[in-house]
Amino acid sequence: MKRSITILLFLIAHTFFAQENVLTPQDVAKIEVITNAVISPNGDKVAYQLLVPADPTIENVPSKSHLYVYDRTGKTSTPFVTGYSVSNIKFRPGHNSITFTAKKENDKATALYEIPLSGGEAQKLYEFDASISSFDWHSNGNRLAFVSNEKKEKNGHALPYQPEIYESDLQNSSAFVMDLNSATPKKLEVEGHVTAVQWSPEGSKLAVSAAPSSLVDDFYTGQKIYIVDANTTGVTAQIEHKAKMGQFEWGPDGKKIAFIAGEDQHDPIDGRIFIADATGGKPQILQQQFEGQFHALSWKDNKTLNFLASEGVYSSLGTLDTNGNLKKTFEDKNLNITGFSAADNNSIAFVANSAQHPGELFLLNAKASAAERITNSNEWLKDKKLGNQEVITYKASDGMEIQGILIHPLESTGKIPLITVVHGGPEAHYDNGWLTAYSMPGHVGAAQGYAVFYPNYRGSTGRGIEFAKSSQGDPAGKEFDDIIDGIDFLIENHNIDRDKVGVTGGSYGGYATAWMSTRHTDRFAAGVMSVGISNNISKWGTSDIPEEMFLVHSRKRIWDDYQFYLERSPIFYADQAKTPLLILHGKEDTRVDPGQSYELYRHIKTRTDTPVRLVLYPEEGHGNRKSTARYDFNLRMMRWFDTYLKNQTAEVPGINLELQLQD
Repeated sequence: MKRSITILLFLIAHTFFAQENVLTPQDVAKIEVITNAVISPNGDKVAYQLLVPADPTIENVPSKSHLYVYDRTGKTSTPFVTGYSVSNIKFRPGHNSITFTAKKENDKATALYEIPLSGGEAQKLYEFDASISSFDWHSNGNRLAFVSNEKKEKNGHALPYQPEIYESDLQNSSAFVMDLNSATPKKLEVEGHVTAVQWSPEGSKLAVSAAPSSLVDDFYTGQKIYIVDANTTGVTAQIEHKAKMGQFEWGPDGKKIAFIAGEDQHDPIDGRIFIADATGGKPQILQQQFEGQFHALSWKDNKTLNFLASEGVYSSLGTLDTNGNLKKTFEDKNLNITGFSAADNNSIAFVANSAQHPGELFLLNAKASAAERITNSNEWLKDKKLGNQEVITYKASDGMEIQGILIHPLESTGKIPLITVVHGGPEAHYDNGWLTAYSMPGHVGAAQGYAVFYPNYRGSTGRGIEFAKSSQGDPAGKEFDDIIDGIDFLIENHNIDRDKVGVTGGSYGGYATAWMSTRHTDRFAAGVMSVGISNNISKWGTSDIPEEMFLVHSRKRIWDDYQFYLERSPIFYADQAKTPLLILHGKEDTRVDPGQSYELYRHIKTRTDTPVRLVLYPEEGHGNRKSTARYDFNLRMMRWFDTYLKNQTAEVPGINLELQLQD
């Protein structure tokens, strides 16, 4: 007999069930999200991916990405692949089929699969010696370019035990081309670690992005675009630009390449649009003064690009010509667009979320002013009561205007407790969309009587180059003061209880949480830190992105001013910590080493009597991917806030989550 499990946490159960039909951690754990959509060239069909989580009470595994196809003629969505995860979905030219990469149960590596648009079973089209990470079709649909590792040679005289030699056994990915009628792929002569490859429209050349090595630091700081002759496989040209690198795409006539990248090596994001000649050389930046961020692009014609951009907390679709003239074609301030795909007839499929729902599929016909929502992946959400979500602006102490988002509690009496959620990066920002997840209280917090605040402090993206660079060289300085200024604004204008303010965040947001819980401990009654920084000196030597940190964050080396970096580290203030702090960290994190959490835990534990707890997640990295690990995180986070923001005489929560099993 199958048993249903009801989670009854002794400190929060009464708040969860005091109201009916509110969002709970159990609900968050079952949310399905559409993550990607690709429209067919003729615009008749849309292939899209639906991310489906596992039941966290049964198995601890990552979500699966299922393939669906929407037929615009019949207005029907059909599941095509649901038994395993798919990636890299593409329509195959001239074959009336969809191709994708997947690793099925008996596959030795991630392979290329094909499924007819008429349906049926997907068939393996090609399998390489190692996993195929990405691919692109020649316009004839028979020649293939793909990215994969080369097969490693085994040491024939290895001892039975082999130690790991740190950063000495790097394996780069390469690009290969082949005709599917030929069994032998040819390797492109591009040095370093290939990250993407794309055929030119006429099929005589390829554009290839590559980093000097497979180190994450090189991926962020050293990628370049190379032009390769498809017949000789040799590099014929190179685009001269040194910055973070994002998407690139050939122009329809094969004479230009558009790409998204940073303005320069100090730009923290790949958020600007450039145009380069296919013969290589220095590219031209378009709309350099744009006070936003470009996320994605596609060519509309030889002189015009489609784009997706953010401006502050809002997103929009638009066009940008090669002279730099920008025009918005679609904006709905209630929708946060996360990706788009354009057909030859200029109709667009896009994925968007809102304050009321996670990612769904939308369609926008050419010249239409309103988009049509196609999917409703979580129909049960319509019966849930959600908090009112509001975009706010306020002045920082130095006069800079800061944006943020506030989710109001469903019910409140008297002063309102507040949970502050700080984004990571800091090169990121919150959009006015769905802001509830395993690590973000959102509507779960609102259901329990909290206001939930998402500040886009200086250094956040979406507001242009100057704003994104405005926090550099000042870690934990004005950037985090902006957060406290926002809390003061809410105390003054939104009835927030200044004695019941909590803070949480992951990565750089975890750094902010640690900083608030030590340096500004008098302002915060509870903290939940995730994969966060506590010691900027030891962080430099244990992270996989030390050069990226220097170029786009610190702008000076730690050995040039050890005292500065020590005083910008939460451990420096640990002896004054009075904020009860829950610390959560994946044991396999290479971005922020778990030692950062050990250090802060040990400092607070040794130097104070303040409640502190360290929770480690085996097999998880820089954020949790698996179902039970995410669920556990959400439950512990909300229990910690309920304990210290609602009960002033609270005792430290128990180590285990209390479960009541019901038949």
